[in-house]
Amino acid sequence: MRDRTVAQIAAYAKGDLEPAAYASLFHLIADGPMRSGALAESLFSDPSTVSRQVAQLVDRKLVERLADPSDGRASVLAITATGREMADHVRNRRNANLGRVIAKWPASDCAELIRLLDRFIGDYEKCRPDMVAAVRHETAARSDKGGVTT
Repeated sequence: MRDRTVAQIAAYAKGDLEPAAYASLFHLIADGPMRSGALAESLFSDPSTVSRQVAQLVDRKLVERLADPSDGRASVLAITATGREMADHVRNRRNANLGRVIAKWPASDCAELIRLLDRFIGDYEKCRPDMVAAVRHETAARSDKGGVTT
């Protein structure tokens, strides 16, 4: 399902953006304007990777850099009207496709799916900090050993 969603996004963007850039786009929509470093941290991603993705979004006028209200020397990233429009289009298409998948399901099955997804997401979010810390620890250990883990 994720691969199909990524393919839809890529088709909409005419291949101009790497699919991972959309994580930054949707994150800015959900959490509002933020500095690039904060975006990288919230995505658990390398700042240089996020910087490259943000550059694509800025070039396409999906995201803009604004003066940081708390420090005019710095900038924050904010979604543009064009970026919001594209994200809405992608989200609406995805929701329509998912609606077709479950169109013939009984209401009780839909309710059960919602209940289980809510539970899964809640449990995942509780475990996520520990999972990220473990990955960071393993990455640091590999770096300390010259890229090899035991």
